[in-house]
Amino acid sequence: MNYLLRLLSPVTGVLCCAAIGTAHAAVPEATAARLGKDLTPVGAEAAANADGSIPAWNGGILTPPAGYKVGDHHADPFAADQPLYTITAANAAQYEAKLTPGTQALLKAYPDYKLIVYPSRRSASNPQRVYDAIRKNATSAQLGAGGNGIAGAIVGVPFPIPANGLEVLWNHLTRYRGVAASRHIDQAAVERGGGYQLVKFEDEFLFNYTRADITAAELEKDNTLIFFKQAVVAPARHAGTILLAQETMDQIKEPRRAWVYNAGRRRVTRAPNVAYDNPGTVADGQRTSDQFDMFNGAPDRYDWKLVGKKEILVPYNSYKLHSDKVKVSEILKPGHINQALARYELHRVWVLDAAVKPGTSHLYARRTFYIDEDSWQILAADQYDGRGALWRVSEAHCINYYDAQTFWSTLEVHVDLQNGRYLAIGLDNENKMYDFTLKRSPSDFTPDSLRRDGVR
Repeated sequence: MNYLLRLLSPVTGVLCCAAIGTAHAAVPEATAARLGKDLTPVGAEAAANADGSIPAWNGGILTPPAGYKVGDHHADPFAADQPLYTITAANAAQYEAKLTPGTQALLKAYPDYKLIVYPSRRSASNPQRVYDAIRKNATSAQLGAGGNGIAGAIVGVPFPIPANGLEVLWNHLTRYRGVAASRHIDQAAVERGGGYQLVKFEDEFLFNYTRADITAAELEKDNTLIFFKQAVVAPARHAGTILLAQETMDQIKEPRRAWVYNAGRRRVTRAPNVAYDNPGTVADGQRTSDQFDMFNGAPDRYDWKLVGKKEILVPYNSYKLHSDKVKVSEILKPGHINQALARYELHRVWVLDAAVKPGTSHLYARRTFYIDEDSWQILAADQYDGRGALWRVSEAHCINYYDAQTFWSTLEVHVDLQNGRYLAIGLDNENKMYDFTLKRSPSDFTPDSLRRDGVR
């Protein structure tokens, strides 16, 4: 089997992955033994980069800061850090090698756009049971259904030492985000002049894949990766609408199961269009369904190419954008969010390119994703139209939710370079905090439960 050699030495730039082959299988025990040694438990390079600007991984954040209580907005453990430098259109050329094409385009499009760069903090961490599961997955996980499903893995990412693009994508789709969680978030489709109306959501997740009692056999039998419920709370004309989705593991065997409760008709109906490039919920056409969480759903409309790894300036440890000391109105500005509140750091990312397959279609003819080596979270994405022009630029501003030891987005921003608008989703500054102590079971995510929720 032909495995990548890119992890045998520190990253010094883009590492070409031409020698991937077509293997869709687990790695040998001798390769998996690197996890927890020169590789972190999730498969990242444990060592610092060549010049030390990316430090060695030391376990990430393992305990909350002093004074933190569950239910609080997460205080910034790096509040004392001072910026290293600021990138603007005037000096962008100096840092071009560390910038994505999307970031470069934003710097050109908006004269006031900037990146404030801070020391790199490898804060991502997961519970030990997740690391233990990843170690087992490494020698048992398999891609199935032409890459549109997985088998032989539970709890942690299936492919910590990936051999191809689909394995990297599945690591993003299965990364640890707790077991169950609820959140109250706002979404805004911001107009060119800065106007917006907040849409308020109440979300609930049950990550079936990470349940403590889950088995690979049960996952394969039930074919359900994630249960998700989203209620629209405001504005009034949309309030009461509830989406229920059961995300399948083998998406060819069985596509995503989805239903919608319509408050006006007081009915539950199937929602087969909640997928691919159909419009996102109340997003004013500013994102597709599969842009939620940066990418979700079936990968079957794209050919996936693992370009390699690169050191890139990406949003990271975005505690200022998460803070309850900041108002939503301070974040949402014309053209883009308030970049003074955004934090960028240099990190190693996997570069994953997706091109629409011949014979199929998608609004985005090509997409490039930049995936954090420490968490498998997509941190940035560039989306191109059918002419090959860069269309939308996306960023996930993430934090370590240290009460649950999960590194996850607190705000996703999708900027449309063609119409001058952007969508911000995940705004939680003026809402109560994520609840990772939520207790839910699969029976809470059925059409019958959706009917009961709708009539309350």
